[in-house]
Amino acid sequence: MSSPTTPLAVPPPASRSEWDAWGDEPAKLPVAARAIVKTVLPGKAHPIPRRSRPVLLASRMGDPDLAALTAVVGAEHATRDDDVRMMHLGGKSTPDLLARRLADPQDAPDAVVSPASHEEVLAVLAVCAERAIAVVPFGGGTSVVGGVDPDAGGHRLVIALELARTAALLRLDETSLLATFGAGTTGPQAEELLAARGYTLGHFPQSFRYASIGGFAATRSSGQASRGYGRFDDLVHALRVATPAGELQLGRAPASAAGPDLRQLFLGSEGAFGVLTEITVRIRPAPHATAYGSWTFPDFASGAAALREATQRGIRPTVLRLSDASETRVTATLGGHLTRMRGCLAVATFEGATDAEAGATCDAVDAVFAVHGGRSRGEDPARSWERSRFASPALRDTLLDIGVLAETLETATTWAQIAELKGAVTDALVTALSAAGTTPLVMCHISHVYPAGASLYFTVVAALTDDPAGQWQEAKDAASRAIGRAGGTITHHHAVGRDHRPYLEDEIGPLGAAALRAVKDVFDPTGIMNPGVLVAPRAGGS
Repeated sequence: MSSPTTPLAVPPPASRSEWDAWGDEPAKLPVAARAIVKTVLPGKAHPIPRRSRPVLLASRMGDPDLAALTAVVGAEHATRDDDVRMMHLGGKSTPDLLARRLADPQDAPDAVVSPASHEEVLAVLAVCAERAIAVVPFGGGTSVVGGVDPDAGGHRLVIALELARTAALLRLDETSLLATFGAGTTGPQAEELLAARGYTLGHFPQSFRYASIGGFAATRSSGQASRGYGRFDDLVHALRVATPAGELQLGRAPASAAGPDLRQLFLGSEGAFGVLTEITVRIRPAPHATAYGSWTFPDFASGAAALREATQRGIRPTVLRLSDASETRVTATLGGHLTRMRGCLAVATFEGATDAEAGATCDAVDAVFAVHGGRSRGEDPARSWERSRFASPALRDTLLDIGVLAETLETATTWAQIAELKGAVTDALVTALSAAGTTPLVMCHISHVYPAGASLYFTVVAALTDDPAGQWQEAKDAASRAIGRAGGTITHHHAVGRDHRPYLEDEIGPLGAAALRAVKDVFDPTGIMNPGVLVAPRAGGS
């Protein structure tokens, strides 16, 4: 085994979300949002208040197991303490947040173990494989698909493998524009470390403030600037991986014909095959100029056609988004522009080395959009979106406080299928939630575009019923089945986790599912890695 890498720079500790909410402080409900809430709360409300502290299931880990783990990471970095365990109860989906408020006692990992390097991760996995202890890699804990639940999967025990101590800029190749980070480095930490040297990664998903570089890779994350910078898997140059069966160094050249690209087995693997410990990414010089543009279209079809043409012509704004009429109305209401904003709103940002370069790309988009009926709305809507782009997940907590369900789901398809898929998912959500006795508001936007197609991101707002978990589960299942029937992918960037696993085989086929199982058997022969994610656990935990 090689010796640990000496970091080039180590960031200050990152912010963490509260145990039962998104973020580290409550979000205030905008005054304008009260009118929207009234439309979905016509009758009796079913608020679900937060509580100060959870009751956890007691740790089942005995002293011998804990001693074996502390021998690797040190006594202060392996703990059964409830204050630490409660910060690792799972992800941040609405079902997760409901469970934090309603379940008693809470499922929790038997211990939290915090390695500081690839070598320590590898040694922890060896201990856990020998002792039948399941391992859930834990970065920012922002999964919204059941990706970090403390699930033992039939094993004796389960630990959360907390990766925050691996946060570091390990190497920087300024000639090749490559940077290597420890997996636990969060988005803000990475950007701060790069900015100090004049660079950016350019990956800004909605989870940016809390999610980690390892999590971005393990879930095939797609940031809001994906049109300009690419998806996270496009940014990955190399991976270092620790598995129960050994370690891998993957990626040594910008392109290779040396057989299938094994990096692709681990990008999107969600900790089911091993732990991504070091990630080498492509970086860029930080832009010196940013331009902003906003347009409204008569309808979603004309806006989508404009985005398609601009994309297929190779015009590359940094951010490019289109909201449907419902989302546009809500955005206008929240922004105080109700009388001035009609149709479907598109916003875009344009980065460049100079103002002229950024402005030229904006002008190219404007020319295409005008042909499709796009009317310029100036910079303000795009700037307003940018200011609030990381804030909306925390509003779910505030809305639960007053009895309102707010949740999202996403998919992607070809341009030819966009309208059909959007209609099918919207209808499925409205039908399922109306059957539960609510009047839902369903909104949709395009936020990631490609020459062949685009993503669709749905936001659902409805009054909570007296069975909120069942209410959303039925709606999510109806939407997921509609996605499959309409030919969309079950997930564009949220990953599979446990929530989407029941629908995965319909997309990749039985042989594809068997191939994933075979890969897991090679790298994780005893099945300790994040049981139940991506691949169904076998009886007995293997």
